[in-house]
Amino acid sequence: MTRNERILSCVRRDGLGLEIGPSYNPVAPKRSGFNVEIADHLNQNALIEKYRPLGVDVGNIEEVDHVWQGQPLSELIGETGRYDWIVASHVIEHVPDVIGFLEQCQKLLRPDGVLSLAIPDKRFSFDHFRPLTTTGDILQASIEKRSRHPPGWVFDHFVSEVHLSGLGTWSHASRGTIAPARSLLDAKALLDYSCHPDAAYVDIHAWRFTPTSFRLAIEDLNQLGRLTLNIAQLTDTIGCEFFASMRSDTASTPGDRMKLLVKIEHELSEGRL
Repeated sequence: MTRNERILSCVRRDGLGLEIGPSYNPVAPKRSGFNVEIADHLNQNALIEKYRPLGVDVGNIEEVDHVWQGQPLSELIGETGRYDWIVASHVIEHVPDVIGFLEQCQKLLRPDGVLSLAIPDKRFSFDHFRPLTTTGDILQASIEKRSRHPPGWVFDHFVSEVHLSGLGTWSHASRGTIAPARSLLDAKALLDYSCHPDAAYVDIHAWRFTPTSFRLAIEDLNQLGRLTLNIAQLTDTIGCEFFASMRSDTASTPGDRMKLLVKIEHELSEGRL
């Protein structure tokens, strides 16, 4: 299977979909015949101007139907229960409030709809040395109804960012030289900026997972009554990412929490450089 086939494996392709944040690399492009709407943080022309200097194929950037500026997705779309599927590739790790994001996706889905996520594995990315996200971290963001990241989290993101032989992501078999991507003073400058009341939104990886740690957090949130989206399918890591399909019309049996914690410990040991 290709990467896109894995992400779309639980998607009913003849249904109406929403792709969130595809930027220059859509998973379900309109030009391939998908009945899909796109939500992104800029319109098509602005995305082209943003990504052209990076040398990527800006010809892949498609018309944006909904320009998302941080408001609840249901307000942006203006309708609930609209979509048969939603795809979000490398989005969930950026959102300020995981529970709020997943709840909004669920509102937009039809009762039998599917949310398909591609999620970076923190072991094989610039988040390598950062701690895993806990259920408590996710709950705290929900309690605070965060719409932006705390300055201290901005600092931690940038001061801990690393590259392996110049790359921000890698695979299990990769070897090379690990080095900081930014200096302590760079991180301090971004901390100071994000503390300013008029500062623009500073984007970071707020959340860090392995496949099992993501499963554990989602199962915790369901058992606590904070979510009703269950994991229907979860892959092992392929390259630097794993894939999760979630839905609310299928019950799931939570795993043994202690066994999941032990498995997470094994995952972390397998990811050591």
